[in-house]
Amino acid sequence: MLDIRRLHMLRTVAARGSITAAAQSLALSAGAVSQQLAALRHDVGVDLLRPDGRTVALTEAGRVLLEHADRILAAMEEAECAVAAIKGTVGATATLAALPSTVARIVAPALTALGTDHPQLAVTCLVTDQAQLRELALGTVDMVLGQHYHHMPETTPKSIAVSPLLDDPLLVVTAADGAADGAVGRSDGRPVGLRELATDHLVVPPPTTDCGQAILQACRRAGFTPTARYVTADIAAQLTLARSGLATALVPRTAIDPATPGIRAVLIEDNPIQRLLYAATRHTETTNPTTAAVIAALRTAARQDLTTHLPPA
Repeated sequence: MLDIRRLHMLRTVAARGSITAAAQSLALSAGAVSQQLAALRHDVGVDLLRPDGRTVALTEAGRVLLEHADRILAAMEEAECAVAAIKGTVGATATLAALPSTVARIVAPALTALGTDHPQLAVTCLVTDQAQLRELALGTVDMVLGQHYHHMPETTPKSIAVSPLLDDPLLVVTAADGAADGAVGRSDGRPVGLRELATDHLVVPPPTTDCGQAILQACRRAGFTPTARYVTADIAAQLTLARSGLATALVPRTAIDPATPGIRAVLIEDNPIQRLLYAATRHTETTNPTTAAVIAALRTAARQDLTTHLPPA
């Protein structure tokens, strides 16, 4: 009989691209992973992996086994959810991957509320911009607080269930006195056209990030390529540069602390750049009470955030 843990290791190696990377994510030594994969190879009697430059790749037999492993592991999770639903109680642990821009206004309030409503539940939170849905699919985390920009292609895997939380527009952020370097004066606080930013010195996230790519594509749709004077995914740095009058920033509304002084934040009136914040779980037919409790807390925090106002200029 095949060992479930070894199947999970095979899936992790296939996703990570190497035994070393898989071992790190599984908190095991590379030797331990290699031994388990060797045992799996012995069980099936055929090679499952082959060298591929500095990485490894699945053989044809490995690909076939992985397809079955995905179904087996999904069935195991379905069984766990079904039993948890019968128990009807919130569990003791859960893991959440969340975007840095959501921590202050959604994640922190949600986890605070969970601590009151379900004190037995300890939520471990992984704050990262990188590959949250991949981590969810691999089972590294139980839930993801992720984003999708409306004007970008949908890439959510079918095995992932998405629960919308909040539509979150990017705002144009400048110094409160409108003295941004290279920017059109916007001291009246009116919404602006995206095309007006064509001559601004912008601070933007790297184009390899979801937000950076969304801004780049939206600007191109508006008829120009943005002038990126500063490139950083650090929203605190973006706001500092905007407040100092050195650049214009495009920042999600939920990432702006209402108490931030010295900035002016206005909507984009045409070609809006808007992201959907969502909670994602692995798709199961039965709802797990633990993940349901966390998602409910995230949804409540997101709704409460809608009533939060930006600071006056």
